[in-house]
Amino acid sequence: MMRLTATICALLLLIAPAIAQKSRPHHRIAKAVAKQPSTHDCGHNIVLHLSSADPTQGSLLLLELRSASQPVSEIKATWDNREIPFWQEPRPSEKSPDTWRALLGVDLELKPENYALTLTAKSESAEEIPCSATIDVAQGTFATESLKVAPNFVEPNPEQLARAEAERQRLRAIFATITPERLWEGSFRYPLAGITTGGNFGKRRILNGQPGSPHSGVDFPAPAGTPVYAAQRGRVVLAEPLYFSGNTVVLDHGLGLYTLYAHFESISVQAGDLVDTGALLGKVGATGRVTGPHLHWGATVNRARTDPLQLISLGL
Repeated sequence: MMRLTATICALLLLIAPAIAQKSRPHHRIAKAVAKQPSTHDCGHNIVLHLSSADPTQGSLLLLELRSASQPVSEIKATWDNREIPFWQEPRPSEKSPDTWRALLGVDLELKPENYALTLTAKSESAEEIPCSATIDVAQGTFATESLKVAPNFVEPNPEQLARAEAERQRLRAIFATITPERLWEGSFRYPLAGITTGGNFGKRRILNGQPGSPHSGVDFPAPAGTPVYAAQRGRVVLAEPLYFSGNTVVLDHGLGLYTLYAHFESISVQAGDLVDTGALLGKVGATGRVTGPHLHWGATVNRARTDPLQLISLGL
């Protein structure tokens, strides 16, 4: 039952619809990809550190810029035609380097190739210091599965398609909005207490011979009624039933970072609420286009669909 549950969950049209646009087949790549950090000397005693120089599709990178000689007042950075917002870390002492950080999301379906990261740091004296790095995006290693399911799961009627498309456009607008301040504080946590094993991120499925969109989140199997908690501090920007994902909650953590929680049995928050880490968001259910209870957890960073588990492994 859980296997089929995850299969139907893969049909979400919220971010990358498989029905609204024609999907292309995907193939599993067996090659292992190294993920080594890299450091770039920008001059002026400024160093740029990347948690990985060769990430795979769906990865999340942590960027860190350190200035040892002079404070930095502003950073402007661009990658894959998107602005990358930085935040400034507190300085433990006057002798500590001035440190800025940013999250860079590699979309689940971004074409594997080299991408340039361009950055300009402005000092307090208004001097502009350019820096750049090349990020080599590799093909992700994702499982592929072919299944036969009831036709109604892959062939919504016109009214259902119209509703799903409207909801998809609404979510795209939400994820394209960048709150200028960082709302999260400290490390991210798992959304379920005592459950740290989730799967299916990026999984490609062929349903009734028709390729579907990749699974853009992590599925956590859990009984109906299991409490779901906020992975970090954030503002509720959506808390309502949607066609494919059922009762859904979306949190805005600031600086283009959003987490999504789907298929709730019931929702305990409402849009506009500012919730702390560990706040109760709702309870696990089987609402939407699923056949059994589980939690679908997703993360979007600057509109890029990324593996939410990396929010935890990066130790933000």
